[in-house]
Amino acid sequence: MKPTEVRDKTPDELDDLLERLRRERLNLRFQQATGQLENVARMRALRRDIARIETVRRERKPSKTGKEQ
Repeated sequence: MKPTEVRDKTPDELDDLLERLRRERLNLRFQQATGQLENVARMRALRRDIARIETVRRERKPSKTGKEQ
C-alpha cells in the first residue's frame, strides 16, 4: 500500500484497515510458528503498512502542546 493511498482514507477507514492488518499479522505469526508460512515477505509488508497507517493517524492527531510545528 502506498502512502498516498493511506492519506486518502478517512479516519474510520484507517481504523478498520488497521484492525484487519493486525489480525492478518497475528494469523501469519501463528503460521510462522507452526512452519506453515509460505510467503515470508508478506510479514514485512504488513509491518510496513501498519506503520504507515499509524504514522498518518499520528500526523492527523492534534498536538498536545497546542503549538504548530
